This record gives sequence, C-alpha cells and structure tokens, in this order.
Amino acid sequence: MAPFTSQELRKGFASFATGVTVITCLDEQQQHHGITISSFNTVSLEPPLILWSLKKQSRFMPWMEVGKKHLIHVLERTQEDLAMHFATVKHDEFIGVPHQIADNGLCQINDCVAYYECETAYVHTGGDHNIIVAKVLSLKNYPEKEPLIYARSKFVGLDFAELKTN
Repeated sequence: MAPFTSQELRKGFASFATGVTVITCLDEQQQHHGITISSFNTVSLEPPLILWSLKKQSRFMPWMEVGKKHLIHVLERTQEDLAMHFATVKHDEFIGVPHQIADNGLCQINDCVAYYECETAYVHTGGDHNIIVAKVLSLKNYPEKEPLIYARSKFVGLDFAELKTN
C-alpha cells in the first residue's frame, strides 16, 4: 500500500457510515453542554459498555473524566440541524433546542432514537484523541424511529421499511 496524507486518511475514514449522536454533560458550575459525536461504538453487553472519542484538547474533556455522567442521544433521521448545531462551540447552546432536564440532571434532547445514560469508566489515549469508555447506567430506545447516518461527509438515511421486508 502507498503512503497517504492526513486528508486522504480523513476521506478514507469518511467512507465508513456511522450513526450520529449528541452527548450532553454538565460542567463544574452545573451548566449544560452538548457536542456532536459520530465515533460512537458498542463494546460489551456484560458489563454494558460503549466507547466514543474526543479530541484531547476539547473543552469537554474535564467534564468527561472517570466517574462523570453524560447522556448520549442517537439522533433521528430528521435531526440533521441538531447535529450541525452541536458540532460547533457556542454559548447558551440549548436555546431553541426542544429538550427537558432528565431525572439525572442532564439535558435530554427531545425525539431521539435512543438515549444512553452513561458514566465514564476509563479514558485511554489514542493519538490526538481520548477514547472514552463508559458504562451504560440506563437506556431508552425507540425502534420505530429511524436513525440519522453520516457517510462521505453527508447526512444520509436508510429505508428501514425496505430492510424490514427483506
């Protein structure tokens, strides 16, 4: 195989279709924050573990340390605007975003496909990112909803009705 540039690698990674999530958390002053993440992956059923990645320099890292709780939202097919909204840093990021405060105190965005309440179990270094391994404490799943998918730098969807008939 030939050597590659970081831009070629980025394009190669973009060929892998992935779901889109928004992760919400609380800072030291109990202010709510959210960030779009597509590096979500399942790890284990026993114990229930998931993982996702975050840039080492991210302002979110102090709020994702071991023992910190966060809420992972699997976005619904029509929530592209929310994915883009939480992809950039902004203040008062929940203004205009339909949400509620869940029993755990975390901000819960309305109408998502699934929700995973998690607690960070491990943080591993992985190049220029940290790999967050989190234990799933509780979940809500709405299988009738279709997830938002991201591939080749675009939002796409699958025809789940077609998948169910085959």
